[in-house]
Amino acid sequence: MSFQMEKAMTGSGLGAEIADCTHQPASTEMRGTPEQNSGRTDLESHSEPIPITPFSSTGVNNVNVEDYPEGGKAALIVLFGTWCVLFCTFGLGNSIGVFQTYYVNHALRQYSSSTISWITSFMQWTLNFMPIVLITKRWGFAFDKYGARWILVFGAVAYVFGMMMVSLATEYYQFFLAQSIVCPIGASAVTSASMSCLVTWFHRRRATAFGIMMSGSSFGGIVLPIMIPRLIDRVGFPWAMRSVGFMFLGLLTLACFTVKSRLAPEKKPVDFNEYFRGIREPAMISTVFGLFLVFWGLFLPYNFVILQAKAQGMDENLVIYLLPIMHAVGIIGRVVPGLVADNIGRYNIMIIISTFTGIACLALWIPIKNSAGILAFTATFGFLSSGLTSIGPTLIAQISDIREIGARTGTAFAFQSFGALTGSPIASAIVDARGGDYLGLQLFCGFSILASAGVFASARYVQAGGFKLRKI
Repeated sequence: MSFQMEKAMTGSGLGAEIADCTHQPASTEMRGTPEQNSGRTDLESHSEPIPITPFSSTGVNNVNVEDYPEGGKAALIVLFGTWCVLFCTFGLGNSIGVFQTYYVNHALRQYSSSTISWITSFMQWTLNFMPIVLITKRWGFAFDKYGARWILVFGAVAYVFGMMMVSLATEYYQFFLAQSIVCPIGASAVTSASMSCLVTWFHRRRATAFGIMMSGSSFGGIVLPIMIPRLIDRVGFPWAMRSVGFMFLGLLTLACFTVKSRLAPEKKPVDFNEYFRGIREPAMISTVFGLFLVFWGLFLPYNFVILQAKAQGMDENLVIYLLPIMHAVGIIGRVVPGLVADNIGRYNIMIIISTFTGIACLALWIPIKNSAGILAFTATFGFLSSGLTSIGPTLIAQISDIREIGARTGTAFAFQSFGALTGSPIASAIVDARGGDYLGLQLFCGFSILASAGVFASARYVQAGGFKLRKI
Protein backbone atom coordinates (compact mmCIF):
# COMPACT_ATOMS: atom_id res chain seq x y z
CA MET A 1 0.00 0.00 0.00
CA SER A 2 2.84 2.35 0.80
CA PHE A 3 4.52 1.55 -2.53
CA GLN A 4 1.30 2.18 -4.44
CA MET A 5 0.80 5.49 -2.70
CA GLU A 6 4.38 6.53 -3.44
CA LYS A 7 3.99 5.50 -7.08
CA ALA A 8 0.76 7.46 -7.43
CA MET A 9 2.34 10.53 -5.91
CA THR A 10 5.34 10.25 -8.22
CA GLY A 11 3.14 9.77 -11.25
CA SER A 12 1.14 12.87 -10.45
CA GLY A 13 4.27 14.94 -10.07
CA LEU A 14 3.85 15.36 -6.32
CA GLY A 15 6.98 13.44 -5.47
CA ALA A 16 9.01 15.52 -7.88
CA GLU A 17 7.55 18.68 -6.47
CA ILE A 18 8.57 17.69 -2.97
CA ALA A 19 12.04 16.80 -4.17
CA ASP A 20 12.34 20.11 -5.95
CA CYS A 21 11.22 22.00 -2.86
CA THR A 22 13.76 20.13 -0.77
CA HIS A 23 16.84 20.12 -2.92
CA GLN A 24 16.67 23.00 -5.38
CA PRO A 25 18.13 26.25 -4.11
CA ALA A 26 16.28 29.46 -4.44
CA SER A 27 17.53 31.92 -6.98
CA THR A 28 20.32 34.04 -5.63
CA GLU A 29 20.50 36.57 -8.41
CA MET A 30 21.29 39.98 -6.97
CA ARG A 31 19.30 42.79 -8.39
CA GLY A 32 19.67 46.49 -7.79
CA THR A 33 22.58 48.80 -7.21
CA PRO A 34 25.59 47.85 -5.09
CA GLU A 35 24.33 50.22 -2.43
CA GLN A 36 20.97 48.44 -2.34
CA ASN A 37 22.60 45.04 -2.35
CA SER A 38 24.89 45.94 0.52
CA GLY A 39 21.94 45.80 2.89
CA ARG A 40 21.14 42.19 2.04
CA THR A 41 21.87 39.43 4.54
CA ASP A 42 24.70 36.99 4.06
CA LEU A 43 22.19 34.20 3.68
CA GLU A 44 21.01 35.59 0.37
CA SER A 45 24.50 35.36 -1.13
CA HIS A 46 24.78 31.58 -0.75
CA SER A 47 24.17 29.25 -3.67
CA GLU A 48 22.46 26.43 -1.76
CA PRO A 49 19.68 26.19 0.84
CA ILE A 50 20.73 27.29 4.30
CA PRO A 51 18.76 26.68 7.49
CA ILE A 52 17.07 29.50 9.29
CA THR A 53 19.52 31.07 11.66
CA PRO A 54 18.72 31.32 15.34
CA PHE A 55 17.19 34.40 16.84
CA SER A 56 19.43 37.33 16.10
CA SER A 57 20.20 40.42 18.08
CA THR A 58 17.80 42.42 15.96
CA GLY A 59 14.91 40.16 16.78
CA VAL A 60 14.34 39.04 13.18
CA ASN A 61 15.38 35.68 11.75
CA ASN A 62 17.66 35.88 8.71
CA VAL A 63 15.51 33.73 6.44
CA ASN A 64 15.77 32.99 2.73
CA VAL A 65 12.01 33.07 2.30
CA GLU A 66 12.22 32.01 -1.35
CA ASP A 67 13.01 28.46 -0.18
CA TYR A 68 9.46 28.07 1.15
CA PRO A 69 6.69 26.98 -1.27
CA GLU A 70 4.03 28.92 0.71
CA GLY A 71 1.39 26.78 -1.01
CA GLY A 72 0.99 24.47 -3.97
CA LYS A 73 -0.28 20.92 -4.18
CA ALA A 74 2.38 19.32 -2.00
CA ALA A 75 2.06 21.89 0.79
CA LEU A 76 -1.75 21.73 0.78
CA ILE A 77 -1.71 17.93 0.99
CA VAL A 78 0.56 18.19 4.03
CA LEU A 79 -1.78 20.80 5.51
CA PHE A 80 -4.75 18.46 5.01
CA GLY A 81 -2.91 15.64 6.79
CA THR A 82 -2.05 17.85 9.75
CA TRP A 83 -5.69 18.95 9.91
CA CYS A 84 -6.72 15.29 10.28
CA VAL A 85 -4.17 14.84 13.07
CA LEU A 86 -5.42 17.84 15.02
CA PHE A 87 -9.04 16.68 14.62
CA CYS A 88 -8.14 13.41 16.33
CA THR A 89 -5.73 14.66 19.01
CA PHE A 90 -6.59 18.16 20.17
CA GLY A 91 -10.17 17.59 18.99
CA LEU A 92 -10.54 14.92 21.65
CA GLY A 93 -8.62 17.11 24.09
CA ASN A 94 -11.15 19.86 23.46
CA SER A 95 -13.88 17.40 24.46
CA ILE A 96 -12.48 16.50 27.87
CA GLY A 97 -15.37 18.30 29.54
CA VAL A 98 -17.57 15.46 28.27
CA PHE A 99 -15.34 12.89 29.96
CA GLN A 100 -15.10 14.93 33.16
CA THR A 101 -18.90 15.10 33.34
CA TYR A 102 -19.38 11.40 32.55
CA TYR A 103 -16.81 10.27 35.11
CA VAL A 104 -18.21 12.54 37.85
CA ASN A 105 -21.80 11.42 37.28
CA HIS A 106 -21.35 7.77 36.27
CA ALA A 107 -18.17 5.70 35.87
CA LEU A 108 -16.16 7.24 38.74
CA ARG A 109 -18.83 8.95 40.83
CA GLN A 110 -17.31 7.54 44.02
CA TYR A 111 -14.29 9.86 43.53
CA SER A 112 -14.11 13.63 44.08
CA SER A 113 -14.10 16.05 41.17
CA SER A 114 -10.54 17.07 42.02
CA THR A 115 -9.36 13.45 41.89
CA ILE A 116 -11.12 12.81 38.58
CA SER A 117 -9.66 15.98 37.06
CA TRP A 118 -6.20 14.41 37.30
CA ILE A 119 -7.19 12.03 34.48
CA THR A 120 -7.88 14.83 32.01
CA SER A 121 -5.13 17.15 33.24
CA PHE A 122 -2.50 14.40 33.17
CA MET A 123 -3.69 13.59 29.65
CA GLN A 124 -2.97 17.18 28.61
CA TRP A 125 0.39 17.11 30.39
CA THR A 126 1.48 13.88 28.72
CA LEU A 127 0.38 15.14 25.32
CA ASN A 128 2.57 18.23 25.69
CA PHE A 129 5.47 16.80 27.70
CA MET A 130 6.15 13.66 25.65
CA PRO A 131 7.52 15.50 22.60
CA ILE A 132 10.76 16.09 24.54
CA VAL A 133 10.93 13.67 27.46
CA LEU A 134 10.51 9.94 27.05
CA ILE A 135 12.91 7.36 28.38
CA THR A 136 13.87 5.79 25.04
CA LYS A 137 13.04 8.43 22.42
CA ARG A 138 12.42 12.12 22.15
CA TRP A 139 10.00 13.08 19.41
CA GLY A 140 11.72 16.37 18.73
CA PHE A 141 15.10 14.66 18.33
CA ALA A 142 13.60 11.71 16.44
CA PHE A 143 11.93 14.04 13.93
CA ASP A 144 15.12 15.97 13.28
CA LYS A 145 17.13 12.76 12.79
CA TYR A 146 14.73 10.25 11.22
CA GLY A 147 11.90 12.26 9.72
CA ALA A 148 8.16 12.08 10.34
CA ARG A 149 6.94 8.82 8.78
CA TRP A 150 7.77 6.32 11.53
CA ILE A 151 6.84 8.72 14.30
CA LEU A 152 3.42 9.14 12.68
CA VAL A 153 2.91 5.39 12.29
CA PHE A 154 3.91 4.63 15.88
CA GLY A 155 1.78 7.47 17.22
CA ALA A 156 -1.30 6.43 15.25
CA VAL A 157 -1.09 2.83 16.46
CA ALA A 158 -0.49 3.85 20.09
CA TYR A 159 -3.30 6.41 20.07
CA VAL A 160 -5.93 4.05 18.64
CA PHE A 161 -4.78 1.26 20.97
CA GLY A 162 -5.22 3.61 23.92
CA MET A 163 -8.76 4.47 22.84
CA MET A 164 -9.62 0.77 22.71
CA MET A 165 -8.21 0.31 26.20
CA VAL A 166 -10.36 3.19 27.47
CA SER A 167 -13.38 1.29 26.17
CA LEU A 168 -12.43 -1.68 28.39
CA ALA A 169 -11.67 0.35 31.54
CA THR A 170 -13.82 0.06 34.66
CA GLU A 171 -11.48 1.19 37.47
CA TYR A 172 -9.84 4.57 38.11
CA TYR A 173 -6.30 3.30 37.49
CA GLN A 174 -7.40 1.71 34.20
CA PHE A 175 -8.90 4.96 32.92
CA PHE A 176 -5.76 6.76 34.05
CA LEU A 177 -3.33 4.40 32.32
CA ALA A 178 -5.26 4.27 29.05
CA GLN A 179 -6.49 7.85 28.71
CA SER A 180 -3.78 9.76 30.56
CA ILE A 181 -0.67 7.86 29.44
CA VAL A 182 -1.13 5.58 26.41
CA CYS A 183 -3.43 7.83 24.36
CA PRO A 184 -1.42 11.05 24.78
CA ILE A 185 1.91 9.32 24.12
CA GLY A 186 0.57 8.36 20.70
CA ALA A 187 -1.11 11.73 20.23
CA SER A 188 2.07 13.61 21.12
CA ALA A 189 4.00 11.67 18.50
CA VAL A 190 1.64 12.44 15.62
CA THR A 191 1.01 16.03 16.73
CA SER A 192 4.65 16.98 17.23
CA ALA A 193 5.70 15.40 13.93
CA SER A 194 2.86 17.10 12.06
CA MET A 195 3.59 20.57 13.39
CA SER A 196 7.30 20.18 12.74
CA CYS A 197 6.58 19.13 9.15
CA LEU A 198 4.18 21.97 8.44
CA VAL A 199 6.63 24.73 9.37
CA THR A 200 9.01 23.55 6.65
CA TRP A 201 6.44 24.40 3.96
CA PHE A 202 5.35 27.88 5.06
CA HIS A 203 7.12 31.01 6.27
CA ARG A 204 5.25 34.17 5.29
CA ARG A 205 1.93 32.33 5.58
CA ARG A 206 2.95 30.18 8.54
CA ALA A 207 0.45 31.64 11.01
CA THR A 208 -2.32 31.24 8.43
CA ALA A 209 -1.32 27.62 7.81
CA PHE A 210 -1.23 26.91 11.55
CA GLY A 211 -4.64 28.52 11.94
CA ILE A 212 -6.09 26.22 9.28
CA MET A 213 -4.35 23.21 10.83
CA MET A 214 -5.61 24.08 14.31
CA SER A 215 -9.15 24.47 12.95
CA GLY A 216 -9.09 20.67 12.81
CA SER A 217 -9.16 20.63 16.59
CA SER A 218 -12.13 23.00 16.52
CA PHE A 219 -14.02 20.72 14.15
CA GLY A 220 -13.19 17.86 16.48
CA GLY A 221 -14.45 19.97 19.36
CA ILE A 222 -17.74 20.44 17.49
CA VAL A 223 -18.31 16.87 16.37
CA LEU A 224 -17.01 14.83 19.30
CA PRO A 225 -18.86 16.51 22.24
CA ILE A 226 -22.13 15.84 20.39
CA MET A 227 -21.17 12.45 19.01
CA ILE A 228 -19.78 10.88 22.19
CA PRO A 229 -22.76 11.54 24.54
CA ARG A 230 -25.21 10.40 21.84
CA LEU A 231 -23.23 7.20 21.33
CA ILE A 232 -23.03 6.61 25.08
CA ASP A 233 -26.83 6.90 25.34
CA ARG A 234 -27.41 4.51 22.42
CA VAL A 235 -24.65 1.89 22.58
CA GLY A 236 -22.96 2.51 25.92
CA PHE A 237 -19.57 3.98 26.85
CA PRO A 238 -17.41 1.03 25.67
CA TRP A 239 -18.74 0.97 22.10
CA ALA A 240 -18.78 4.75 21.98
CA MET A 241 -15.02 4.75 22.58
CA ARG A 242 -14.46 1.97 20.03
CA SER A 243 -16.46 3.86 17.40
CA VAL A 244 -14.37 6.98 17.97
CA GLY A 245 -11.20 4.87 17.88
CA PHE A 246 -12.06 3.38 14.48
CA MET A 247 -12.80 6.84 13.10
CA PHE A 248 -9.42 8.07 14.38
CA LEU A 249 -7.73 5.05 12.78
CA GLY A 250 -9.01 6.08 9.35
CA LEU A 251 -8.03 9.74 9.71
CA LEU A 252 -4.57 9.01 11.11
CA THR A 253 -3.91 6.52 8.32
CA LEU A 254 -4.52 9.36 5.85
CA ALA A 255 -2.11 11.52 7.84
CA CYS A 256 0.62 8.88 7.70
CA PHE A 257 0.53 9.05 3.90
CA THR A 258 0.18 12.81 3.48
CA VAL A 259 2.28 14.48 6.19
CA LYS A 260 5.98 14.85 5.38
CA SER A 261 8.75 17.38 5.84
CA ARG A 262 10.09 19.46 2.96
CA LEU A 263 13.60 18.89 4.33
CA ALA A 264 15.30 15.51 4.33
CA PRO A 265 16.12 14.12 7.79
CA GLU A 266 19.58 15.12 8.94
CA LYS A 267 21.56 12.25 10.42
CA LYS A 268 23.34 13.76 13.38
CA PRO A 269 24.49 12.66 16.82
CA VAL A 270 22.36 13.35 19.85
CA ASP A 271 23.01 16.85 21.12
CA PHE A 272 21.19 17.31 24.38
CA ASN A 273 22.18 20.97 24.36
CA GLU A 274 19.60 21.48 21.60
CA TYR A 275 16.86 21.11 24.18
CA PHE A 276 18.33 23.69 26.52
CA ARG A 277 20.17 26.05 24.19
CA GLY A 278 17.02 28.07 23.57
CA ILE A 279 16.32 28.44 27.28
CA ARG A 280 19.34 30.74 27.47
CA GLU A 281 17.73 33.11 24.97
CA PRO A 282 15.60 35.86 26.56
CA ALA A 283 12.95 35.68 23.83
CA MET A 284 12.62 31.92 24.22
CA ILE A 285 12.43 32.11 28.01
CA SER A 286 9.66 34.71 27.93
CA THR A 287 7.73 32.91 25.20
CA VAL A 288 7.81 29.55 26.96
CA PHE A 289 6.76 31.08 30.30
CA GLY A 290 3.94 32.93 28.56
CA LEU A 291 2.70 29.67 27.05
CA PHE A 292 2.85 28.05 30.50
CA LEU A 293 0.55 30.75 31.89
CA VAL A 294 -1.81 30.38 28.94
CA PHE A 295 -2.10 26.63 29.48
CA TRP A 296 -2.59 27.15 33.21
CA GLY A 297 -5.95 28.74 32.57
CA LEU A 298 -6.85 27.77 29.00
CA PHE A 299 -8.55 24.44 29.64
CA LEU A 300 -10.61 25.46 32.66
CA PRO A 301 -13.67 26.71 30.74
CA TYR A 302 -13.53 23.64 28.50
CA ASN A 303 -13.37 21.34 31.53
CA PHE A 304 -15.85 23.01 33.86
CA VAL A 305 -18.38 25.01 31.84
CA ILE A 306 -20.65 21.95 31.52
CA LEU A 307 -20.57 21.27 35.26
CA GLN A 308 -21.13 24.96 36.01
CA ALA A 309 -24.05 25.14 33.59
CA LYS A 310 -25.70 22.12 35.17
CA ALA A 311 -25.17 23.59 38.64
CA GLN A 312 -26.95 26.77 37.50
CA GLY A 313 -29.89 24.79 36.14
CA MET A 314 -29.32 24.93 32.39
CA ASP A 315 -31.46 22.53 30.37
CA GLU A 316 -29.74 19.17 29.76
CA ASN A 317 -30.53 19.30 26.03
CA LEU A 318 -28.75 22.65 25.77
CA VAL A 319 -25.76 21.78 27.94
CA ILE A 320 -24.32 19.25 25.47
CA TYR A 321 -24.04 22.00 22.85
CA LEU A 322 -21.86 24.33 24.95
CA LEU A 323 -18.55 22.82 23.84
CA PRO A 324 -19.63 22.53 20.18
CA ILE A 325 -20.64 26.20 20.22
CA MET A 326 -17.29 27.12 21.75
CA HIS A 327 -15.40 25.22 19.07
CA ALA A 328 -17.61 26.27 16.16
CA VAL A 329 -16.79 29.88 16.92
CA GLY A 330 -13.22 28.74 17.50
CA ILE A 331 -12.85 27.80 13.83
CA ILE A 332 -13.01 31.48 12.95
CA GLY A 333 -10.89 32.27 15.99
CA ARG A 334 -8.10 30.00 14.79
CA VAL A 335 -7.97 31.16 11.17
CA VAL A 336 -8.59 34.92 11.39
CA PRO A 337 -5.82 35.69 13.94
CA GLY A 338 -3.40 33.75 11.75
CA LEU A 339 -4.27 35.91 8.75
CA VAL A 340 -3.87 39.05 10.82
CA ALA A 341 -0.66 37.82 12.47
CA ASP A 342 1.03 37.29 9.11
CA ASN A 343 0.45 40.97 8.39
CA ILE A 344 0.97 42.75 11.72
CA GLY A 345 3.23 40.29 13.55
CA ARG A 346 2.69 37.08 15.51
CA TYR A 347 3.81 38.42 18.87
CA ASN A 348 1.69 41.53 18.39
CA ILE A 349 -1.48 39.54 17.81
CA MET A 350 -0.64 37.09 20.63
CA ILE A 351 -0.44 39.97 23.11
CA ILE A 352 -3.77 41.36 21.92
CA ILE A 353 -5.59 38.02 22.05
CA SER A 354 -4.27 36.98 25.46
CA THR A 355 -5.25 40.36 26.90
CA PHE A 356 -8.83 40.17 25.64
CA THR A 357 -9.17 36.50 26.62
CA GLY A 358 -8.18 37.27 30.21
CA ILE A 359 -10.54 40.24 30.32
CA ALA A 360 -13.40 38.09 28.98
CA CYS A 361 -12.92 35.59 31.81
CA LEU A 362 -12.98 38.32 34.45
CA ALA A 363 -15.58 40.69 33.03
CA LEU A 364 -17.96 38.26 31.31
CA TRP A 365 -17.67 34.82 32.90
CA ILE A 366 -17.82 35.94 36.54
CA PRO A 367 -21.05 38.01 36.45
CA ILE A 368 -23.20 35.54 34.46
CA LYS A 369 -25.97 33.77 36.32
CA ASN A 370 -28.24 32.48 33.53
CA SER A 371 -28.22 30.33 30.40
CA ALA A 372 -27.99 33.27 28.00
CA GLY A 373 -24.91 34.57 29.78
CA ILE A 374 -23.22 31.17 29.70
CA LEU A 375 -23.87 30.90 25.96
CA ALA A 376 -22.44 34.38 25.40
CA PHE A 377 -19.30 33.55 27.35
CA THR A 378 -18.71 30.21 25.63
CA ALA A 379 -18.93 31.87 22.21
CA THR A 380 -16.62 34.74 23.23
CA PHE A 381 -14.06 32.52 24.93
CA GLY A 382 -14.15 30.02 22.07
CA PHE A 383 -13.25 32.72 19.55
CA LEU A 384 -10.51 34.38 21.60
CA SER A 385 -8.84 31.32 23.13
CA SER A 386 -8.63 29.49 19.80
CA GLY A 387 -6.22 32.12 18.56
CA LEU A 388 -3.90 31.39 21.49
CA THR A 389 -3.44 27.75 20.49
CA SER A 390 -2.97 28.47 16.78
CA ILE A 391 -0.50 31.37 17.17
CA GLY A 392 1.51 29.85 20.05
CA PRO A 393 3.54 27.30 18.03
CA THR A 394 4.38 29.91 15.38
CA LEU A 395 6.12 32.00 18.05
CA ILE A 396 8.56 29.17 18.73
CA ALA A 397 9.13 28.64 15.02
CA GLN A 398 9.77 32.36 14.53
CA ILE A 399 12.69 32.39 16.96
CA SER A 400 14.14 28.97 16.03
CA ASP A 401 16.54 27.47 13.53
CA ILE A 402 14.44 25.42 11.12
CA ARG A 403 16.63 22.34 11.66
CA GLU A 404 16.11 22.53 15.43
CA ILE A 405 12.39 23.24 15.37
CA GLY A 406 11.56 19.69 16.44
CA ALA A 407 13.71 19.88 19.57
CA ARG A 408 12.78 23.47 20.46
CA THR A 409 9.07 22.87 19.92
CA GLY A 410 9.36 19.83 22.16
CA THR A 411 11.08 21.94 24.81
CA ALA A 412 8.32 24.54 24.68
CA PHE A 413 5.61 21.89 24.84
CA ALA A 414 7.32 20.29 27.84
CA PHE A 415 7.31 23.50 29.86
CA GLN A 416 3.79 24.54 28.93
CA SER A 417 2.53 21.05 29.74
CA PHE A 418 3.04 21.73 33.45
CA GLY A 419 0.41 24.43 33.14
CA ALA A 420 -2.03 21.91 31.66
CA LEU A 421 -1.08 19.37 34.35
CA THR A 422 -1.68 21.57 37.38
CA GLY A 423 -4.37 23.98 36.16
CA SER A 424 -7.44 21.74 36.41
CA PRO A 425 -6.57 20.08 39.75
CA ILE A 426 -5.86 23.50 41.29
CA ALA A 427 -9.14 24.82 39.93
CA SER A 428 -11.05 21.75 41.15
CA ALA A 429 -9.53 22.12 44.61
CA ILE A 430 -10.58 25.78 44.66
CA VAL A 431 -14.16 24.85 43.74
CA ASP A 432 -14.28 22.11 46.39
CA ALA A 433 -12.84 24.46 49.02
CA ARG A 434 -15.51 27.06 48.23
CA GLY A 435 -18.34 24.55 48.48
CA GLY A 436 -19.03 24.35 44.76
CA ASP A 437 -18.71 28.08 44.02
CA TYR A 438 -16.85 28.83 40.77
CA LEU A 439 -15.65 32.37 41.52
CA GLY A 440 -12.15 31.32 42.59
CA LEU A 441 -11.76 29.16 39.49
CA GLN A 442 -12.83 32.03 37.24
CA LEU A 443 -10.38 34.45 38.88
CA PHE A 444 -7.56 31.93 38.57
CA CYS A 445 -8.34 31.39 34.88
CA GLY A 446 -8.65 35.08 34.00
CA PHE A 447 -5.55 36.33 35.79
CA SER A 448 -3.38 33.48 34.49
CA ILE A 449 -4.15 34.29 30.86
CA LEU A 450 -3.98 38.04 31.47
CA ALA A 451 -0.52 37.65 33.03
CA SER A 452 0.66 35.80 29.93
CA ALA A 453 0.03 38.94 27.87
CA GLY A 454 2.61 40.80 29.93
CA VAL A 455 5.14 38.01 29.49
CA PHE A 456 4.62 37.91 25.72
CA ALA A 457 5.08 41.68 25.71
CA SER A 458 8.49 41.22 27.34
CA ALA A 459 9.46 38.73 24.60
CA ARG A 460 8.37 41.26 22.01
CA TYR A 461 10.39 43.98 23.77
CA VAL A 462 13.55 41.87 23.45
CA GLN A 463 13.02 41.26 19.74
CA ALA A 464 12.05 44.82 18.89
CA GLY A 465 14.88 46.30 20.94
CA GLY A 466 12.47 48.39 22.97
CA PHE A 467 8.92 49.68 22.78
CA LYS A 468 8.79 50.16 19.03
CA LEU A 469 5.82 49.96 16.69
CA ARG A 470 6.91 47.27 14.27
CA LYS A 471 5.92 43.86 12.98
CA ILE A 472 7.18 41.27 15.46
